[in-house]
Amino acid sequence: MCCVAGLGNPGIRYEATPHNIGFRVVEELAQRHAIRITKNEGTALTGSGRIREKGVLLVKPQTFMNNSGTGIKAILEYRNLTSRDLIVVYDELDLPWTALRIKTSGSAAGHNGVKSIIAALKTEVFMRVRVGIHPGHPVEAMEYVLAPFERAWREEVDQVVSYTADAVESIIAEGAVQAMAKFNRRAQGTTEEE
Repeated sequence: MCCVAGLGNPGIRYEATPHNIGFRVVEELAQRHAIRITKNEGTALTGSGRIREKGVLLVKPQTFMNNSGTGIKAILEYRNLTSRDLIVVYDELDLPWTALRIKTSGSAAGHNGVKSIIAALKTEVFMRVRVGIHPGHPVEAMEYVLAPFERAWREEVDQVVSYTADAVESIIAEGAVQAMAKFNRRAQGTTEEE
């Protein structure tokens, strides 16, 4: 079984914010594969099912972003899973809007949710699916990630969520290397490396 954790903040106030794109991707996967993310497991909501013939546990931590590691660690331990069974989906302000990066390990790069997971699991070795959210103009980070997406972006948000869900399905079915080759991409409209 693999565990797919989407990062975000609980509550209606944060639903349409850039910081909740991880939740949105996990919800998209749940909808596609008829998985109900309704089981309350302490500090997370979970749902079990199958994606491309593989057992999967979808997770939405219900702590706030900066404490995501607590719930994820408990869920992995309860199911005898390791960090190598974990795929974490989250927003990345260091990447431009629509960029996507799949990585098998690495530092938190300043992302507090990922810092919390690294601290809780005591390892940097777990799959990450980083969704670029930088709007292309200067922003105050905390204000931007917690404010709703601009109305004009809502259709693009749906496209990014769908593309990212496709990438997660590819990781589950084909492994990281093939998924990286297919889905790692620069921001739409750019030609140079970031």
